[in-house]
Amino acid sequence: MNEMQPLKRWALGTALCLTLTHSAAYADSAPLQQALAQQLITAEEQHLPIAEFYQLRDGQPVWQAVLTVESLVAALNGLESDGLAPMDYHADTLLNEFHRSQTLGVSAQAAFDIKATQSLLLALDHVERGKVDPRDVEPQWDAPRPSRGYSLLRVVHAIEDNKLEDAIALARPSSAEYQQLRDALKQHYQLANLSSTPYLAAREESLRPGDEAGDVVILRQRLALWGDTDLLAADSGVYPLIGVQGTATNRRLFDASLETAVRRFQRRHLLQADGVVGEQTRLALNTSVATRIDQLRVNLERARWIRPMQFAEPRVWVDIAGYRMHYVRPNGQQWDARVVVGSPRRETPIIHSAISHLTINPSWTIPPTIMREDVLPRVRADIGYLARQNIQVISPAGMPLIAEEIDWQHPGGVMLRQVAGVGNPLGRVVVRFPNNDMIYLHDTPARGLFQRDQRALSSGCIRVEGVAELAQMLLQDTGSRYQMSSLLSGGSDRNVNLTQRVPVALHYLTAWPNEQGEVEFRPDIYRRDATLLTALQRALPSS
Repeated sequence: MNEMQPLKRWALGTALCLTLTHSAAYADSAPLQQALAQQLITAEEQHLPIAEFYQLRDGQPVWQAVLTVESLVAALNGLESDGLAPMDYHADTLLNEFHRSQTLGVSAQAAFDIKATQSLLLALDHVERGKVDPRDVEPQWDAPRPSRGYSLLRVVHAIEDNKLEDAIALARPSSAEYQQLRDALKQHYQLANLSSTPYLAAREESLRPGDEAGDVVILRQRLALWGDTDLLAADSGVYPLIGVQGTATNRRLFDASLETAVRRFQRRHLLQADGVVGEQTRLALNTSVATRIDQLRVNLERARWIRPMQFAEPRVWVDIAGYRMHYVRPNGQQWDARVVVGSPRRETPIIHSAISHLTINPSWTIPPTIMREDVLPRVRADIGYLARQNIQVISPAGMPLIAEEIDWQHPGGVMLRQVAGVGNPLGRVVVRFPNNDMIYLHDTPARGLFQRDQRALSSGCIRVEGVAELAQMLLQDTGSRYQMSSLLSGGSDRNVNLTQRVPVALHYLTAWPNEQGEVEFRPDIYRRDATLLTALQRALPSS
């Protein structure tokens, strides 16, 4: 229902009631309350629960005491730790506007009260669901924005107790991951206030354990900036906020403790953890604090988008940029696996769906893009490629065709299907869920790819390490009578429906806590962060 209709209906009724009321109890508050009701009739619609808010207050104004307004401003300023801009909610002007309204009469006071309420409700909406509509920056986003989940009555009670921070906390995602991202952002805001730290210079040769050079001193400083504070001698004047302690016997020597710190840093940035400072490690070490702050803000916004999906059980969740898949089982246990995701040329899309069935010993109908860009050039160069790869040529209706009779320069509606077997790129199991992009989870014969640190290597679908084990758990957890051991020994292209669907989500997060609660910073493999950051930084229209 349009928010304006209940707002007008309630405000008109309140205004009429106050006009007809003459008791002494209303003598002082009636003029302001009536002005408030009248202005709410024409208040600009913002799809916010303004009417409900004031109904819960029996039409009484809220923001007419300086302490209450100061508490509101402090709570709005605290949104910085959520990656939001307090100025979007007028935190920088509300207090001055309050003082001015108090000198201008009830009409100005009522207008201010409505504006302050709108600021709070907008902040609650953004903290809960995100400032940016994901569909504006992720064209393939296929999930509706969730409705309000917090209790507005509890918000009103928190305001009446002058606990504005608690009011905002009611809307904030409660997951441990969200809080860990917030904590990391707070820490990075502190780091931004430190004295500048020198950057590692580019060098032809990598910096290795055992090296002794001036660059090692800078390496220690960069690692101390990012958390390894025991690598430097204490200097509270340079590092007052990060508690530098301990001493190094030779700060120019790349010793064992420094190697351990480099490996730890590399793991947190999804780099090869070899303890050697090559180009990629140097670039990650030299990333500015401001860049990491932007990265955390972007991913806090993404965390707000996916909040409703984090609590469904069971569920399968693919962390695209983290190259991991997580399956939370009905008993709360979690099964994790490494995955290979789409390359930057063929990105894995964000998807929300539900696993419907498995395909055992699958054949592979080659998708049009792969056929056009990868397979056809090889077939044109050597028609024998098809036979060597066990690829059948079929019509759109599935009828077999003779490869030698096809004009491969202009093959028309021809389809290619690779039969089940050892060399089939889908391996022996496919986990399927409805989506518009023909994406699925699957096995692979190229299991060595799971050993790589950077695994954006597929054509869009998700290769899962140990997918047969995942399939067995899905069968077991949904009450199926089938066993993977017997299914795998059967024929090809056997579809097995799950007795109940299991939610699945594919999401893109370039900063996210690991199992130890440390925030990992991942490469932005699909270059999506900048678009979201621009949208997040876009100022809201002033009201």
